[in-house]
Parts: sequence; C-alpha cells; structure tokens
Amino acid sequence: MTAATWLEVLDQTIGASVVHHRPDLAERLRAKRAQLLDPQIRVLVIGEANQGKSQLVNALVSASVCAVGDDVTTVAPTIVRYAEKPAATQLLHDGTGAEPQRMPLPVDQATNRGGDAVTTEVRIPRKILAAGLVIIDTPAIGNLHQLRAQSTFSALSGADAVLLATDASHELSATELELLRHVRRSCPTILVALTKIDLTTRWRQIADRNREHLSKAGIPAAVVPVSSALRLRAVAKDDEALNVESGFPELIERLRTDVLPVASNPSSRQNFAAMTGTALAELVGQVKKELAARPDDRNSPAVAEYMDAQQKMADLKRRSAKWQNVLNDEMADLIADLEYDLRDRTRRILREVDRAFDEADPAKTWDQFEEWLNENLTEAARTNFDWLIERSWWVADRVAECFPERQDLVPGTVIPSDADLDPGDTERPRLEKFTAGQKVFSGLRGSYGGVLMFGLITSLAGLPLINPISIGAGLALGGKSIGEEGETRLKRRQQLAKSTAQRHVDDFFLRFSKDCKDAARRIQRGLRDHFAELAEQLQQRVADAASAAQRSAQAELSARQRRDQELRQALTQLRELHGQITRIAGALPASSRNPLEISA
Repeated sequence: MTAATWLEVLDQTIGASVVHHRPDLAERLRAKRAQLLDPQIRVLVIGEANQGKSQLVNALVSASVCAVGDDVTTVAPTIVRYAEKPAATQLLHDGTGAEPQRMPLPVDQATNRGGDAVTTEVRIPRKILAAGLVIIDTPAIGNLHQLRAQSTFSALSGADAVLLATDASHELSATELELLRHVRRSCPTILVALTKIDLTTRWRQIADRNREHLSKAGIPAAVVPVSSALRLRAVAKDDEALNVESGFPELIERLRTDVLPVASNPSSRQNFAAMTGTALAELVGQVKKELAARPDDRNSPAVAEYMDAQQKMADLKRRSAKWQNVLNDEMADLIADLEYDLRDRTRRILREVDRAFDEADPAKTWDQFEEWLNENLTEAARTNFDWLIERSWWVADRVAECFPERQDLVPGTVIPSDADLDPGDTERPRLEKFTAGQKVFSGLRGSYGGVLMFGLITSLAGLPLINPISIGAGLALGGKSIGEEGETRLKRRQQLAKSTAQRHVDDFFLRFSKDCKDAARRIQRGLRDHFAELAEQLQQRVADAASAAQRSAQAELSARQRRDQELRQALTQLRELHGQITRIAGALPASSRNPLEISA
C-alpha cells in the first residue's frame, strides 16, 4: 500500500471529524498525521510520582537532563532530542497570559526549572538519539482524571511509543493498568520499565506478576527490569558488566527493535490503525446516537402546528354551519314572539275598549278615547320594538359565541335604535245624536199606539176614543218609546265606536307587525353579512396559517429526511474508511487489535 493511500484515508478521517463537529478528534489526527510524516520518533515517558521516571530518562541518554531527588517532582515536560552541540531552551510564562517566551539557557541549568516553565527542550549529542529518537519526560500522573487535565493527555496523540516507569518494589497498580488501557487507544506501542531493581531482591517475581497483569488486561507491552543508578555508575566508570547488570542494554535494544521500526514506518499497522480506528469508532457511535435520537415526524412542532391548523379549519367549518343555524332559528323565534307579543298587547287594548264603551257614550267621550287609544298603541309599539332591539343584541351575542374567539363588535347600523311608532290617525265614526225632533217623532209614534189601544178598550165602557185614560197611556208609551229609541241609538253608537277602534287597532297591528318583521329581517341580514364576513376573514386567516404550517412542516420533514440521509451516508462512508484502515493495517494480532470495533 503506497504512502498516498494511508495519507488519503487519514485526511478523509480528519475531514469527517470536522464535518461531525469533533475538533478534538481532528486535532489529534492532525498531530498523528504530522507525526507520521515526521522522521522523528517520540517516546513519551510516563509514570506516577517517585517511580524513577526522570532518573530513567537521565540514564537512557547518559546525561543529567531531568531534575531528580526525593523532594523534586517534574512539573513541566522535558524534551530530549539529538544535536551535534549541547543546547537547552525553556518556554516561560510572563504572567500576562501572552504566549510563552523562549529563553536559551546552559544545558547544566536545564534541570533548575522554575514554577513558570512550560516546557524545557534539551539537545545533546547521543548515539541513541541520532536515529531520530526524541524522549519526553512528563509530569507525574496521579490518576486518569488528572491525566485528562494535564498536557500529557494531548501529548499522547503525538507519541510514537510510551514508556511507563514503575517501581520494582510493588506490582502494577490498578491506576497504572487503567492508564495503560487508555494510552493503548492512542499509542499501541508500549514498554514497561521496572525501575529500581537494585533496591529490591523480589524484582524478578514482581516482573513476572506484572507480565501476568498486562496479559490479563490485553495490553501487549514488554516488561524490562532496569536500574538507573547502576546505569549511571557504569557510564561513569565505563564498566560494561555493570551496564549489562543495569538492564539498560535490553531496554535500548527494545527501543531499537520495537519502537524505531514501528514508529518510523508510515504505513505501520499499529501507529496508523490504532488512533484512526479509535477516532472512527467515536464518530460512528456519535452518528448512530444521533440517528437513534431522531424524533418521530409526527412529534415535529411544524407537523403539530399543521395538524392544529387543520383541526381549526374543520372546527371553523363546523362552527360556520352552527352560527348560521343559530341566527336563523333565533330570528325566526324572535319574529314569532314579536308578533305574539304585539297581538297580545293589542287584544288587551281592545278588551279595555269594549269595557269602556259598554258604559260610555262615544258621542261624548270619543276625543278622550282617541287620545287614550293612540297613547296605548304607541306604548305597545315602543315596548315591542324595544324588545326587538334587546333580543337582537342577545341573538348577536349567541351567534358570537359560535366563533372560536368571541366577535362582539357588531356595527351600530346593523341593529337600529329607533323606529316610526306613530299609530296613525283614527277614523272618526259617524255618531248620530238623538235630536229633539227625533225624540218628538219617536214619542208620537209610541203614544199613537197607546192612545188607540186604550181608547178602544175604554170605548167599551162608553167612553170616547180619546179620553184621559187613553191620553195618559199614550203619554206613557210615548215616553217609553223615546227612552228605548235613545238606548238603541246609544248601543249603535257604542258598537260603531268598538268597530271603528277594532279596525284601527287591526290596521295598526298589520302595519306595525309588518314594520317589525321587516326590521327583524333587516337585522338578520345585517348580522348574517357581518358574521359571514368575519367567518370569511377567520377562514382566510386559518387557511393562510394552515398553508404556512404545511410549508413549514414539509420543509422540516424534507430537512429531516435530508439529514437522515446525510447521516446514513456518513455512516456508510465511515464504515468504508474503517474497511480501508483494516485493509491497510492487515490482519492484526489479537493482542494488538483496536479495542473499539465498529459494528455494522
């Protein structure tokens, strides 16, 4: 597989990390890319406090480049690389928050680092470093949580190999094993240096136990027992036997055989596949999680808004039929009630007329009666019309309740406030008076029969036809005839007055009833037009809202479908990238295979 192929896959993985908003992965992969293209081999020396880590670095390069001591703890990384002439540089904070300043210093003062130092870089001429090996001493690690907060965590992504320093006086702790598991995800090339073997006689048993722990944890790391003190003493005395006893020749050989070939090969299975596979596993998990968390389309706010708008449309149509039925029914009832009320009021007036003319003489009281009749008819008309107005407003209120939002603003022109209440002129009846001549004539007509009848009766007694008795009877019957005629004429006048009042009241009822019905129909048409316009406006508004909601729902659904399609395509691409990584890395041994597998 050519260099272009693995580089292309790595660049695609970096691009996928950016697309899926994982700048942390992209940054680590860029660091790995730069590392794979860089001929230098970075070995990160890590460990807990007081494990002989800094002394191990000094022994490896046979120089005092790291501060050591019982009360000295590494607080900033020290980078040791090759140079023909010794040199050292420190990066310092100036306390203002600006970028660290680079300050050259003598090599023998590189271990005297102040609290403001960020990184110390030491360049020395050593054969072990000449091949491009760079050794980085890191601050002591307390636990994995502290590791994430330290610069060591970001340095792991750029390391080609990791060398863990652990004291030979004890077995690997749970913290160290967990640390190695985490390190292996980013850098599978790991060595374990069992330090301070000169201080304990049980170091061989400890080394065996550590190998068992590593094997159970699935961490393919060689355990190399070393003594930094013996190594420095051997270098100072040029004692080859003491140097072999220190164990450093084996450690250096491990660096040459396990680290240099693996780290220097750009298509290295472990270096390339471990970090890229881990990054792809995280991206796949992220995409799967987003796909699983996609909400149901029916629970979409836009879809819910569209369904609500449709429900409002249906409800408005139902209410539209309802308010028209309410208006028609109420106005029909109102017209019937108005007619009945007016008929009842006019009948009560007619009953009063009958009672009045059963006793009174219209010829004497007609003027007062006519005034009373017009006042009562006017009052009946006013009461009836006021009831029409009151009931019309009540009907308008009932109709307004049929709308989803009450619509009470009925124009004043729809329901009038006054009407023509004049009952009209009353036709005066022809009331004949009983004149004196008519009384004389009625009296003579009645007395003639009396005189004749009693005159004939008294003639049998020998009296003449006209005698006092017949004359008295004639006078009595004549007076009686005059009284009867006067009473008959009074009855005729009363009946005529009643008939005239009846006709006038009937005429008033027909005319005013027609006016009230016409007014009620005009009010009905006005209310119908008013609420029809409101209903049309509401329908238009709801239709516009439904249309906008439908467009929004369609746009949201389309966006969701596009996003789902993009996620599925991204998932397919990520799996294809993982397949390319697998083909490049080849069949990895079970012990060095990526612990984060990508499932289908």
